[in-house]
Amino acid sequence: MSQKSYDGTPTLYLVPTPIGNLEDITLRAINVLKEAYVIFSEDTRVTINLLNHLEIKKKILSAHEHNEEIAKEKMLKYLKDGHSIAMVTDRGTPIISDPGFRCASYIIDNGYNVVGLPGPTALIPALIVSGIEPYPFLFYGFTNSKSGKRKKELEALRKHLSTIIFYETPHRLNATLVDMLAVFGDRRAAVVREISKKFEEIYRGTLKELIDDTFDVKGEIVIVLEGNKEEVKYDLTTLEHIARLLEDGISEKEAIKMVARMHNINKSDLYKEYHIRK
Repeated sequence: MSQKSYDGTPTLYLVPTPIGNLEDITLRAINVLKEAYVIFSEDTRVTINLLNHLEIKKKILSAHEHNEEIAKEKMLKYLKDGHSIAMVTDRGTPIISDPGFRCASYIIDNGYNVVGLPGPTALIPALIVSGIEPYPFLFYGFTNSKSGKRKKELEALRKHLSTIIFYETPHRLNATLVDMLAVFGDRRAAVVREISKKFEEIYRGTLKELIDDTFDVKGEIVIVLEGNKEEVKYDLTTLEHIARLLEDGISEKEAIKMVARMHNINKSDLYKEYHIRK
């Protein structure tokens, strides 16, 4: 189902808010917050502070991970009544390791516009200052809080060639880095904390080095981890090689591209051959 974001019908706006410095908010975000009939908020106390700073007075309703089923019905009613509304989380972009997905999906399923504004999110600033290859990258978010389950999650990522971005909490950081070292080996990584805040810090090095350097790190944390750089040698035909990479979790497009490069053959020709013979 296609949807025009600016067709004049009532709209749910997903509005990113600053993760640190309040000056990071966009002019468009400010205008949307001013014009919205009501604002749904992960934590109304945090949102009130932001709105006071922006000199915006607006009705605020709660919408967090524990009440999204209720909040989405309230959102739908406002939209049915002809009102556009906004949703914000404590800091950053709704849905990105924050509440909002169930609400947005429900509104979309009911035929109303959902518009996501560009703006602050921790993963991109962390990636571009990490010193690690920026693309392709995989955003994973938070891993499981229990070491055994976390290791299983990490094991599933071990062969990924992409840079991987994680979110983490201070009290789990050291344990997570230790588990990463056990699963991935001593890869390059960066730990970025308190992005755009007064005490922003960036730690770069190998996982072993970071385990020592970041033991007492506080605040909101992003881990940027180098992708798999191990040279894997297969005594296989090109099509067998593609099949093996697909089993390892590599996408079809990337697998064909990698095999063409490694076997020094034309990518387009290999693509055609693969789809004829697969």
